[in-house]
Amino acid sequence: MRSKILIIAGPTAAGKTKYAAALAKTLNGEILSADSMQIYKYMDIGSAKPSLEELSTVPHHLIGEADPMDEWSAALYQREAKQRINQILLRGKLPVVVGGTGLYINSLLYEMDFADSGANEDLRKELQYLAENKGGQALHDRLKKADPLSAERIHPNNVKRLIRAIEVAENGEKGIPPLSGSLEKNRDYDPVLIGLGLKREVLYDRIEKRVDAMMDAGLLDEVSGLLERGLTKDHNSMKGIGYKEIAGFINGEYGIDEAVKQIKQNTRNYAKRQITWFRRYEDMKWFDLTNVDFDQSLTEITEYIRSKLYTHSEQGG
Repeated sequence: MRSKILIIAGPTAAGKTKYAAALAKTLNGEILSADSMQIYKYMDIGSAKPSLEELSTVPHHLIGEADPMDEWSAALYQREAKQRINQILLRGKLPVVVGGTGLYINSLLYEMDFADSGANEDLRKELQYLAENKGGQALHDRLKKADPLSAERIHPNNVKRLIRAIEVAENGEKGIPPLSGSLEKNRDYDPVLIGLGLKREVLYDRIEKRVDAMMDAGLLDEVSGLLERGLTKDHNSMKGIGYKEIAGFINGEYGIDEAVKQIKQNTRNYAKRQITWFRRYEDMKWFDLTNVDFDQSLTEITEYIRSKLYTHSEQGG
């Protein structure tokens, strides 16, 4: 029998953290983050980690556990997340997967064997030739078409990572395949998928205000501290939105106003890509949180989840 899990997804700043904490408490669940930045230690403000109050409400997993010096990947996430899900199920709790990193969620929903992806030598030679003759930007442009989310995280000068990302994307392990049906669903889980969204103008306004709040909360000091630890723009953790722009300011590339402007624009662009990604999930039930009462909408969402958890013919964990 497949095990029931709840997945709560949506664009950044839509309200996932607040709703997830309340839902997990109501449904006897534990939260498993699916956020590629919240996994890192010392990166609290820019990654919009849950507050200490929210973290104390219900158990949280894969938040602040990885050293930002280390490379964290979807393969590592998949392995660790599946272990945590099994442990949560053994405790008789509901795994509540929450986040906006589409590839992380894909790694749980679909059969994605990162270990066996291997290297396509012909493709690798082609990409190396492309890099040598047309430069890293040509690789970056190709990756944008295959996997826009990865392209956002990888610098055009990082040829090695660009080649690997293109290999993975063009081998059909992520990106468009779920929509085309070429990825097989993971038979271990029976997921209930929830999408939380806002009207675009409301979402963008919330993003603007959240970036301002991050600056007021000390994002500049947080990034300075990371640079003092020896982190550079080449570390994967420092490519996150908020960190790369402030690092650019600290390194004298532009002023602080430009850095904040870039964070807001890059966050809006990222939110658009997230919405596009999650709209591909045919089984996802979307809830518009624009101008709604929190308690009332929480009740509505909870009732929907309960109907899916307890009326499916296939009962699990």
